[in-house]
Amino acid sequence: QVQLVESGGGLVQPGGSLRLSCAASTSIFSRYVMGWYRQAPGKQRELVATISSGGNTEYADSVKGRFTISRDNAKNTVYLQMNSLKPEDTAVYYCNARLLLPTMLYWGQGTQVTVSS
Repeated sequence: QVQLVESGGGLVQPGGSLRLSCAASTSIFSRYVMGWYRQAPGKQRELVATISSGGNTEYADSVKGRFTISRDNAKNTVYLQMNSLKPEDTAVYYCNARLLLPTMLYWGQGTQVTVSS
């Protein structure tokens, strides 16, 4: 079992920034593809960003140019730097870890991000 714990959420004004962190408890962290997902009230959970074992990144069109995903394998931690935040970014943000072979999925409990003036 892999445990994921998110932190760094909070209330910010439009245009502000937040940095989310996700700490993973696994001895093979470097082998996992890590990702961030979010779910707004009344909407389905959606992909925000992913980063592979090799450091390749992918982003949802809605956050490209504003969000940056990164990982520190020495600290078993993945980050999401969020800049130029908009009210529509308001959601619960979830950390995700997946192993490719075999396919294994793990989820954190989420951290609330609220963007409001």
